[in-house]
Amino acid sequence: MLARNAESLYWIGRYVERADDTARILDVSVHQLLEDASVDADTASRTLLHVLGINPPDGAPLDVWGLTELVAMSPETGSIISSISSARENTRVAREVVSSELWECINATYNAVPERQRAARRLGPHGFLTFVEDRAAMFAGLADSTMSRDDGWRFLVLGRSVERVDMIVRLLMSRVGDKPTSPGWVTVLRSAGAHDTYLRTYRGALDASRVVQFLLLDRLFPRSAFHALLQAEACLEELDRGPTARIGTGAEASRLLGKARSDLEFLRPAELLDNLTGRLQALQTTVREVGEAVSRQYFHAVPWIEWNNAEVNL
Repeated sequence: MLARNAESLYWIGRYVERADDTARILDVSVHQLLEDASVDADTASRTLLHVLGINPPDGAPLDVWGLTELVAMSPETGSIISSISSARENTRVAREVVSSELWECINATYNAVPERQRAARRLGPHGFLTFVEDRAAMFAGLADSTMSRDDGWRFLVLGRSVERVDMIVRLLMSRVGDKPTSPGWVTVLRSAGAHDTYLRTYRGALDASRVVQFLLLDRLFPRSAFHALLQAEACLEELDRGPTARIGTGAEASRLLGKARSDLEFLRPAELLDNLTGRLQALQTTVREVGEAVSRQYFHAVPWIEWNNAEVNL
């Protein structure tokens, strides 16, 4: 596969996942701000912007509308609209290796954004955010049903999995230091689309240790960090098959993912909250290093692009 196409597919996976996760997080946060008058809107908004890697504006306090404009509708890098535009551009570049259904899905999503923006400014952001989540789900379903399980598919899933780990880490870092019974942990679960599954798994018992354990270590939940690392590792294992496969650690990205996965796999649940901040920071560093290693190995030394100022890769 051409490096250009491989790189585009990798970033398509990342950008679509980023738009989806950001929409989920913003939707939950907006509901919380509107329903709970005791929450300070400016503080909560700035915390969310920090989680998403978006620089908050100086000056006037932020409210629900200001937060929505920055996170969802701003053309600045890191917003939902920016992610959709970047995903669409990378899909256009890789037209020869993606199905027509995938191109039509992302192109129709991109073209519908202006009308959805206008409606969101009149009626509130929920409809727009639900639209983004639905279209991301449609994109994932079409990718599953219309793409061959070849290297193109593997780069797409690799990008999605790497982005998913990064987002889960960011969510958990936003709540480090909260009390074990803080309602903020419910917000984290809802933002990750994990609330109902968590309640069924733990029969309604809610505390910080179990929430962190579920989002980091659960082997069955597809949005857990462990599951995403395992999926990314499997993709790289298939991509790395070749003369160096006998060595076992010939690819730096595979080595980094394997180490991060094994660190979580053999971690005692009772020790999970010990130095949680350091553990999450190490995992976030791994995500960044994996991105750099994948770029060097497959995309011919394309420089690493930070999460909060990513650009389209041509």
